[in-house]
Amino acid sequence: VLDTHAGAGLYRLDGQAARTSGEAGDGVLALLPAQSGEADESPPLPAALADYLGVVQDCASRHGPRAYPGSPFITAALLRPDDRLKACEVHPTDAKLLAQNLESLGRGRQITALRENGFGVVRKFWPPPSRRGLLLCDPSYEIKSDYERVPQLLEEALKRFATGVAAIWHPIIPRPEAHQLPKRLKALAQQAGKPWLYATLAVGGEAPKRLPGQAKAPTRLRASGVFIVNPPHTLAGQLRAALPVVTQRLGKDRHAGFQVLTQG
Repeated sequence: VLDTHAGAGLYRLDGQAARTSGEAGDGVLALLPAQSGEADESPPLPAALADYLGVVQDCASRHGPRAYPGSPFITAALLRPDDRLKACEVHPTDAKLLAQNLESLGRGRQITALRENGFGVVRKFWPPPSRRGLLLCDPSYEIKSDYERVPQLLEEALKRFATGVAAIWHPIIPRPEAHQLPKRLKALAQQAGKPWLYATLAVGGEAPKRLPGQAKAPTRLRASGVFIVNPPHTLAGQLRAALPVVTQRLGKDRHAGFQVLTQG
């Protein structure tokens, strides 16, 4: 697994950033009680959602009740003995935290933290020696050039390792670049003749207002998408079972919804 924008790897839901945005309360914390605190007659959670929440709860049991796993920790929980993870982060503070957090797992050479720009590591590590791999790309998109570099990354990845799985996350926000990105990714997959899956989730709700004393209103992301090239053949069915439950639990209004599109 090659994680191009790993961040710090582990986060605190009671930390300053989480308290400022308030997203955790309306997000994962709203999902977690569903696994253990509902009435007996409630239907069981879809398998994919139950597995995800299991990883989140296991992380909390190991690292504190308000600890939340970023993508490197979720990946680490799913690695088999022969699997490897390379997690990249270029921001100095986050890169230092990432190295410390991953080292705390005690997994030795199975998991490597790299202080590098993730957009450049495909040239070094793709394809993996095993010829089986997942490329995970979820930049912040706070830098406008990310919208250009992400398609370039996918194009290069497909040239180097056409059968590898590539998963690319992006925000759904009112910017032309964000609107065009999934179309560009779809075009690249189709040109390469590869199957793809595109899933989106929107929770709706009004934009938060600026409170007295705040320089600006907190930003809350209300919709996002994941584009996957060479998806596992069972993934579409798993998402179509899990996303209605997530939408029901997290949706704020009629603008909440999801979609799962596939080709190939």
